[in-house]
Amino acid sequence: MGRGRQKAKHTKVARELKYFSPDTNYDSLQRELAGNPRLEEDLEKWPEYAYGDDEDDDLDEDDIKTA
Repeated sequence: MGRGRQKAKHTKVARELKYFSPDTNYDSLQRELAGNPRLEEDLEKWPEYAYGDDEDDDLDEDDIKTA
């Protein structure tokens, strides 16, 4: 393929991607943005998996394994 054809093909693909507008599922988006309603309950059950606990984040020399 010549450079002119190749460039035209890339331009066509880029234009299709730029103006492509898929249908938005607003119900799904609202559920995702609302978060997990059970999050507080889950954090109470398993506090060791909660974000923001800096107690166990520090690595000791024993925790680091070298080959």
